[in-house]
Amino acid sequence: MNRRDFLKSTALIAATTTASAVDKTVNISIPEEEEISKGKGLPLIASSPMLQNYAETSMGVAFAVNRLANGFVDYSLSPDMSNSKRVMCGGFRVNDVNDEVMRIRLTGLKPATKYYYQIGAHEIHYKHYRDKKVLGTETDPKIYSFTTAGKKAKAHFCVINDTHMRWEPLAYCLDKVAELNPSCVIWNGDANTNVDSVAEQKKIFLTPEIERKDYASNIPYMFTPGNHDDRGKANWHMERVFMFRQPEERSSRDWDLGRNFAVRMGDIALIGLDTAEDKVDSNPVLMGMFNSHAYREAQKTWLADALKQPEIASAPFLVAFCHIPLFDNRPEMNPGDILPADKDDFHKPSFAVWQRTCAQLWTPLLEKAGCQLIITAHTHIFRYDPPTKDRKWAHLVGGGPNMGRFSSKKATKPDLFPTVIEGKIENKLLKITVHNIFSKSVEAEYTYKPRK
Repeated sequence: MNRRDFLKSTALIAATTTASAVDKTVNISIPEEEEISKGKGLPLIASSPMLQNYAETSMGVAFAVNRLANGFVDYSLSPDMSNSKRVMCGGFRVNDVNDEVMRIRLTGLKPATKYYYQIGAHEIHYKHYRDKKVLGTETDPKIYSFTTAGKKAKAHFCVINDTHMRWEPLAYCLDKVAELNPSCVIWNGDANTNVDSVAEQKKIFLTPEIERKDYASNIPYMFTPGNHDDRGKANWHMERVFMFRQPEERSSRDWDLGRNFAVRMGDIALIGLDTAEDKVDSNPVLMGMFNSHAYREAQKTWLADALKQPEIASAPFLVAFCHIPLFDNRPEMNPGDILPADKDDFHKPSFAVWQRTCAQLWTPLLEKAGCQLIITAHTHIFRYDPPTKDRKWAHLVGGGPNMGRFSSKKATKPDLFPTVIEGKIENKLLKITVHNIFSKSVEAEYTYKPRK
């Protein structure tokens, strides 16, 4: 089953799920009195915490709530939570009181340092300004932990991709991640399919239908969006659930580039890029809503500066991540820049199988910087392209969500399996291991020397 067939086969399921979801826009508003019964009888805190946006001096924490609330995180350097500090949901001026997701940013942290934390929330009654009060406080009794990034951090990452709200493969992937226990995970796009409600976004990231509810409570996640993560009313502002990177990580020129990251983790520099839609902006199906080309060009400018940062430039290993592949040696495959609307007499299919524009914009910079590996996704089939004389970097494509089969009535296919891609430093080399989640075996291993 290729990527397009998979999406067709799940369209009816996705449509049914969306139709039954709560009819909410991305604007999380304070409810009127008659709406305050929402979630009545349920715990105030509706999920385990999710660590977001692994960084050297900051960490994002998000968790779902069932009713109107003002959330907080208490954090400490001690496992007994002594001398803890409290950070409220939201930023300056006023806290982000809402009835969906608490998003708390911890800042001013020390690099490569372990912290312990607890989450909690005040339940808020609000009818109007003069009729408001705190109804009570709920605290998750469990103490979680995380370790920040930095030159002295453990150099160990994992990558998952193209989970598409398929709970079985997601559960297996996250079980493997828990077993490997990396410093961070890169979710390399298409966590969504086409999502129109915040309720469904919460289900994807905060309350997935899997047994391991605290999958991201002690292991932080970074997110490089896929084309499906831009589709649907809620996905236009996914930062309501999976927050943007810290503004301090980039210049004011680049504040709109909230998904890009340049993070040092031990001897590895991690670069995150957003390939955006898999159709050209002029495609009628997009209705003029997307500005992907300018967005990609802006990321080139950001990337040029990011690669010059001392902590990135000095790392022995440089690995980049993005959703849509940046290379394909099959001439007929659609390279994503066919004008005016993705179709001509030679290329197939009617969407980008790889992204030639992104490759032309970004890979010269990455190659000049000595990037050893670019990890991508999108096509749902594992593939590895070794470096060549003309292309100095290796190209690795992660597998898709199919558990080795089209359906329960059809035979298994050996090339259809999810992957967890693991990277870590061993004996001063970067070792990449591709874990086949369907066969529960190692599919491939690669090693890379330090860049010169």
